[in-house]
Amino acid sequence: MKQAAWKIPAQKQQEALFLPSFCDIRMVFAVVVIAELLAFVLVLASRRSDPWNDLGLASLFLQWIALTSAAVLCLARPMLSRLSNVAAALVSYLLLLLTTAVISELALRLGGLTHPVQGAPDHASFLFRNLGVSAILSALVLRYLYVQHQWRQQIQAESQARVQALQARIRPHFLFNSMNSIAALTRSDPERAEQAVQDLSDLFRVSLHEASERVTLEEELEVAQRYLRMEALRLGHRLRVHWDIDRLPRKRLVPSLILQPLLENAVYHGIEPVPGGGCIDVTGSAEGRRISITIRNPRAPQSIEAHRRGNRIALENIRLRLELAFGSQAGVALREVGDAFETTLYFPREKMQ
Repeated sequence: MKQAAWKIPAQKQQEALFLPSFCDIRMVFAVVVIAELLAFVLVLASRRSDPWNDLGLASLFLQWIALTSAAVLCLARPMLSRLSNVAAALVSYLLLLLTTAVISELALRLGGLTHPVQGAPDHASFLFRNLGVSAILSALVLRYLYVQHQWRQQIQAESQARVQALQARIRPHFLFNSMNSIAALTRSDPERAEQAVQDLSDLFRVSLHEASERVTLEEELEVAQRYLRMEALRLGHRLRVHWDIDRLPRKRLVPSLILQPLLENAVYHGIEPVPGGGCIDVTGSAEGRRISITIRNPRAPQSIEAHRRGNRIALENIRLRLELAFGSQAGVALREVGDAFETTLYFPREKMQ
């Protein structure tokens, strides 16, 4: 527990840093592509007679600088995460300039890579020219990353505000009906009444969690099951639930409250309008690199449009939170199948350790 408590602040520090993780393979690939594009620009601007030879030397030299800079920022990330963003930007800027100076000095000493575009200049001219280019490009890149981070922080703050509003929006009649059901059970079935009180208190406890908090998939499923047990007290045999979630990795971290709002929509817009009730099917799978959870519920033919309007707030909120947590590899998919409605959450699966 102490180790887990120590890791949570460290993870928040990493997320607060404006620099992305240069240890990620996708970021390394982006660095390689940008360096190669810069090599093309420099060779095209030189107008020399042997552009292909110049391109080879320029690419090799710039890739040295780019990949070494990415490695330095990757190794320095734990230290940078403990600084303010202003201090981290200044230290990163100095590290990039220092890396450029070291690689340039090595290129001079090795020979042949002294200046792949303009020829063999003197020592000072070569270093100052490379440091000048590096200073301008590094400033532009760091500024871009900082603005992008501020934009993401703004979107995340908006998303958290929506989550907090969703958490605070506990339906009054759900609370009153739950209390009435518990009161009716206190004499006829005390054990079930006690379980219902525990379920209700846990639901309220979850609603007070911080919007940005991550929970395990096992905890999220427990919250969903508690909610459906509370609704079963009111709906009785009209509400039936079939769970097929044995294949889900229970320790996967996910944003809190991504299932309960969808199940709430399934109950209020799928089970209640149908006189005879119906069955909610919850199916989970983890195939390849993707985890998916599908919620299938019946719908009344007369309330298709109302169903869609009722789902919109919760769906948009969950879609935004999943994209912020996992990027473009996560989202929400909707599908109508005959007289049923399907909502599927999908997000990437963690790599096996």
